[in-house]
This record gives sequence, C-alpha cells and structure tokens, in this order.
Amino acid sequence: MNKPGDLNRNNQQILRITNVAGTDHNAKVWILKCRDCRNIYGANSTDAWERKCPKCQGGAKGLPVPTERAGEDWTHEEHIIAFHVYSGIEFGTIHMRNPAVIELAALLGKSIGSASLKLANLARLDPFHRRRDVRGMPHGAKGEERVWREFSENPEGLAFESARLLAQRLGCPVTALAEVDDDELPPSGIEREVMVKIRVNQGFFRNRVLSAYQSRCCVTGLGTPALLVASHIVPWSEEVKHRLNPRNGLCLNALHDRAFDRRLMWVDNKFIVHLAPELRTAPDAPSEAIQWLMSFDRKPLKLPKTFEPDRELLSRHAERCRNQKCP
Repeated sequence: MNKPGDLNRNNQQILRITNVAGTDHNAKVWILKCRDCRNIYGANSTDAWERKCPKCQGGAKGLPVPTERAGEDWTHEEHIIAFHVYSGIEFGTIHMRNPAVIELAALLGKSIGSASLKLANLARLDPFHRRRDVRGMPHGAKGEERVWREFSENPEGLAFESARLLAQRLGCPVTALAEVDDDELPPSGIEREVMVKIRVNQGFFRNRVLSAYQSRCCVTGLGTPALLVASHIVPWSEEVKHRLNPRNGLCLNALHDRAFDRRLMWVDNKFIVHLAPELRTAPDAPSEAIQWLMSFDRKPLKLPKTFEPDRELLSRHAERCRNQKCP
C-alpha cells in the first residue's frame, strides 16, 4: 500500500499522498478515503496500512486533511477534473457538505470552500443554467470559460479527457472509473481504444442524466441505480451533436428503457408517457410484467429539476414509434 488507489485490509483507500509532515517520526500525511462510508481523513504514512475508518469502523481520529494548494490559482487540468465532478452532481447539492465536493478538495489539495465555489461557477456557465439565470461569482475565472468552450467545441474529447485525468489522480484505469467491464472490450489495439472512449463517454452521459433525475426512473420513480439506464432519445449512433446532451436523455428502469429503445414506448411533447397498444394483445399480455409495464400508459413523466428533455427530440422519437408496428 504505497500509491493512490491502493486499499488496505479495512477497505481504506489512498486518495492522495502529500509531503506534509505527519505526527509520527519521518511520517508524511496520506489522505485516506473509506470505501464503506466515503469518509475522508488524514493518516500517517507509517500506519495507513492498518488504519480503520474513524467514522464507521471505530478507528483512531484522523489527521487534518492538508490543503497545500489553498489560495493558488486552479490549473487547466484541475478545471477539467472539476468539470467531470460537476457533471455528475445533482443540481442544488453543490455545497460544502456534499461528499463529492469534499473528495474533490482533498484530491486537489484545495479547501472545501474553494472546491464548492469552483463547481458553482462551472454551473454559472452551463448553457442550460445560463438560460435560467443561475449565477455564481460575478466574474469567476477564465479557466472555467475555457473548459466550457472546449466542451462545446469537442464534447466527446473533453468528456474523455476529464475522465482520464480524474482516473490518473485516483490511481485507477479510466475503464474502472467509468465502470466499464474489461471483459466486454476487444483485445488491445486500435479497436479497443476506440471502444474505451465510447464506453467512457457513455458513462459520462449516464452520470449527467442520472444526476439530473436524482437517480430515479422518470416513469416509475424507481430509485435503484443498478436498475436504471440513461436512455438516449435520439440514438448515440444517429446524431453526434446530441450524444452527450443530457436533454437527449431519459432516466428509465431497464424494462421501460427496452420498450423505449424498441419504439414500444414514447413520450409526447406534453411529457405524457404512451405505451404501444399492441402490447395489450401480445401473447404474454396477461403476465404481471406486461401489466406493470402498461400501468404507466398515459401517465405524466416525472420531470427533472434540470435538463428537461428536449420536446423536439421527443416528438421525433414519438413519430417513429407511431409509424412502426409492434415487432
């Protein structure tokens, strides 16, 4: 256990290694993160290998988390990492108690207040929030504007780079950060590199959509992330400019996602859910699953606080559904 990403036997992970002197002889302060409760604390390098979380495992009190870069300008790399974190945070939860904000600060050696303010200022420049007159500091930093400009010019490139840089700091492969199963990827080579970028960016899109819907299905209200899908309204392969657009996404449970993808479900421009009438006469229509699926027909969509789905894109999908017979 000697580098970021390493875990000890108590599920305590090294988040960052610092040069700040610890309280033991010749010790440095290592920042640890409990993988069980997300608690972040400082520890001496000499006993990090056996530390228990002081919050949920009854371990000894942690050391203060160093903030060596407090007061210093944010680098472009730090802005990109902050952008990645911002993209996965629910709107209205950018504050100093949010575990994601605390972790960002600890990872970069910044104060929690500085990290919180940086994320708020990224929100200030978000095109969606600008239309809603969301404000951060009046003048912010040029680095925030540069990141948004780069994202608007090359969204897939910036999204992947943000994941790569964050994974590098955390000491893990970018595929692990994006929860991509290596067994589903081709062997090493150009094809694998292309697929990794696609899957990582799809993970970025998923984070943006699920955070917008507070990790709840917009049809049923189901709140189990493992059963939720960030479903594209216009397919990924069809229109490049909408691939990472959260307004081109719906947070759906796996069954309704499948129905939506196969054009057996659509949402009209008044945000009312429709299920294909053919499903009522399908061979397995009496089944409980089909009855549960159909119980949401003509029900209103549960809209997110941010990134309301694009009505024009929904209309395009709905038109295709109406013109298709049940397969």
